[in-house]
Amino acid sequence: MRKLNPTDIDQLITISGMVIRSSNIIPEMTEAFFLCYVCQKTHSVEIDRGRIAEPGVCPNCETRHSMSIVHNRCVFTDKQMVKLQEAPDDMPAGETPHTVILYAHDDLVDAVNPGDRVTVTGIYRATPVRLNPRQRSVKSVYRTHIDVIHFRKDDEHRLREIDTDDETGEKSAQFTPERVAELQELSQSAGVYERLSHAIAPSIYENTDIKKGVLMQLFGGARKDFSKTGRGRFRQDINILLCGDPGTSKSQMLQYVYNLVPRGQYTSGKGSSATGLTAYITRDPETKQVVLQTGALVLSDNGVCCIDEFDKMDDSTRAVLHEVMEQQTLSIAKAGIICVLNARASVLAAANPCDSRWNPKLTIVENIQLPHTLLSRFDLIFLMLDPQDESFDRRLATHLVSLYYRNGAKIRLRVLIQRF
Repeated sequence: MRKLNPTDIDQLITISGMVIRSSNIIPEMTEAFFLCYVCQKTHSVEIDRGRIAEPGVCPNCETRHSMSIVHNRCVFTDKQMVKLQEAPDDMPAGETPHTVILYAHDDLVDAVNPGDRVTVTGIYRATPVRLNPRQRSVKSVYRTHIDVIHFRKDDEHRLREIDTDDETGEKSAQFTPERVAELQELSQSAGVYERLSHAIAPSIYENTDIKKGVLMQLFGGARKDFSKTGRGRFRQDINILLCGDPGTSKSQMLQYVYNLVPRGQYTSGKGSSATGLTAYITRDPETKQVVLQTGALVLSDNGVCCIDEFDKMDDSTRAVLHEVMEQQTLSIAKAGIICVLNARASVLAAANPCDSRWNPKLTIVENIQLPHTLLSRFDLIFLMLDPQDESFDRRLATHLVSLYYRNGAKIRLRVLIQRF
């Protein structure tokens, strides 16, 4: 995305990024219908790059400036504006992410949702900006966008493919017959639970119970709907809190889950605000209207929201999570916009104890020091402690060194262990 320059204008390009906003459907005129008010002769004109070539002379009676446009007889197509943000993997160190405007037409409308990681193929366009809508003079700086030809979701091959049911509107996982046969064969094998738990973050030493809990969070549960009996709906997602000493690979576990799930968001406690997690109000530069921009919790709908440094969050920011973690909805009442957004996301949080290290003389509640109302919403709370044992450190060092050696690892490990 950063390599786009004026030489790429009107060229076919391919870029990748994450969708952060999609507008409503906009009707765009593709064919204008003109009627002569003198002889009632009709004439159709195709639109070229947003410009209407209005006929100056009637082709029948040759009367000047007698053609008027009839909007009801014109041909319109669907159009949608999508804002694409640069992927975190493509950003240089110390830089802010770049954004680009995409325009999707016809069948590509509503093909992607905010939070999807996509690869876009389209034509790079440049349009002039007028100083005054009533004047023909334009600025020397042009505004650029991309006319989309094809969307390819990068998250489909990461974990699962998502399809929407036409009747219920709910999203479900869809697999190919070969994939189903492979999963059925895996389910019949012995020790499948242990195999899957060992496959979660293999570079992290031990912590088997924590990996099993994260595995359960990735699978989720069955959505239970008892609204017909008056009992409401019960959430299917599991919320997990990791708390322990520094340097026990809590952040590494969060990074692994974030890179694995299709709709995952990663944020830090001190760098997050209440509006950044939920939603904020901004003014659309195109339509000049007040629009609602969604935050990390809404973008991670049907995914996992990883929150690091959970203990360093402000109380006002932390209070937003109460409704999301239990009701899985987000109520917004700002600037005349009143709505309820879906936030069906699992929360995976990592926090340090109050004194930065675990104090064995205090209880678990005294060490964590989080509000009881928020602590009760976590289904699983894991303690990641450093045992400070020589034999454990020796096994940990053996595991770390074995990650970087492929050939002759045992011989080199023995030499290194003997030296230290």
